[in-house]
Amino acid sequence: MQPYRNLSGNSGVVAYELGPEHIRIRFDNGHVYTYDYRRPGRGQVEHMKRLATAGRGLCSYLSQVVGKNFAKKDPEI
Repeated sequence: MQPYRNLSGNSGVVAYELGPEHIRIRFDNGHVYTYDYRRPGRGQVEHMKRLATAGRGLCSYLSQVVGKNFAKKDPEI
């Protein structure tokens, strides 16, 4: 995973990993969520990838648009 730049300074996202049809996101609580083309869908995943690489807006987008529509949640590590 690569660190999320967090340009706003107040994101709960700390790192992310891009895959061809998914994005995995680690939050400051240690949980890792996988979002894929099945859940929440291709358009939202591709938008999350753009926000992740930009380093701004990812956590807001997740909370306001995606919500709990994730494919998988890994336990804290």
